[in-house]
Amino acid sequence: METPMKYGISITKNPNPKAKPDPASLGFGDVFTDHMFILDYDEGEGWHDARIEPYAPICLDPAAAVFHYAQEMFEGLKAYRTVDGGLKLFRPDMNAKRTTRTSDRLCIPRIDEGFYVDAMRALIDVDRDWAPDYDGTSLYIRPFVIATEPFLGVRPSRQYKFIIIISPVGPYYKGGLAPTRIFVEDEYTRAALGGTGYAKIGGNYAASLKSQMKAHALGFTQVLWLDGAERKYVEEIGTSNAFFVMDGEVLTAPLGGTILPGVTRDSVLTLLDGWGVPVKEERFTIEEVFDSYDAGELSEVFASGTAAVISPVGELRWKDRSMVINDGKIGDLSQRLYDGITGIQSGRLPDTYGWTVDL
Repeated sequence: METPMKYGISITKNPNPKAKPDPASLGFGDVFTDHMFILDYDEGEGWHDARIEPYAPICLDPAAAVFHYAQEMFEGLKAYRTVDGGLKLFRPDMNAKRTTRTSDRLCIPRIDEGFYVDAMRALIDVDRDWAPDYDGTSLYIRPFVIATEPFLGVRPSRQYKFIIIISPVGPYYKGGLAPTRIFVEDEYTRAALGGTGYAKIGGNYAASLKSQMKAHALGFTQVLWLDGAERKYVEEIGTSNAFFVMDGEVLTAPLGGTILPGVTRDSVLTLLDGWGVPVKEERFTIEEVFDSYDAGELSEVFASGTAAVISPVGELRWKDRSMVINDGKIGDLSQRLYDGITGIQSGRLPDTYGWTVDL
């Protein structure tokens, strides 16, 4: 059924909507809504033909550039049910800006950032009844761009698709806000200066799987990445930004090309600044972390990211050294940050920063 344009986007409703899942038993990223957004790009014409269609498989030529040279990018953000029954996006402008930076790095044509957010809003509006209303749940939004030109030469594609899909999700970690066990990776690396560590691309994640599987085999939840040059400076935890509370200060690695500029990371730093908590964005080594622990000065470690928001670390293992942090319990600052960010997202706390967008 064809319906009128919205934001310049044509909308075709799915005639066979799916049954909604039980919100109390949602996993993460394995159930998808009834519709998806698609925007095409052709060199000489630009981005065109914005539309919302029934969720369905994509038909691509086997020679499409995305399959052979991995010219693609993606983003991830959430929409939240609020305590008054409304629905809010959390800082979508930050994801739009990061999409622009990633696209520039991958030679993907830019998408207007205002339209980028409008497209998400239009799709969520069509599928808003999929938004779960259960503690710890949300609508996970996955915008992505793929190179679609069938061509086996190595150069930027001349054709692309920008697609948005939505998934109702539960907590990223089944235990919710619970301390995780982290393995320090000193064999494989996530990123190097001059590379794509700051960009949101699938290749970064594919390269991390070997280390993640190694950590899982040893009984750990995730890995802590060290720098790619010397294998000693602390960088990220899994797909999240890492924070260490040492001697009353919060330390996190600086953005310098190898660190993903996380939206939640920026939110954490903003809240800490407002609370008067001292923060340093500087390089520090894994040896310094363990020295701080031995001196009784390491009180908390946590990761931040869209999927889990705040993920406390209860144990950290490096080579043959292991430390249990805060007796394996959630730290006061981790809990306060989690409550603060989720409180703004859900409407339980006032949004004094203008981070949320009503839908």
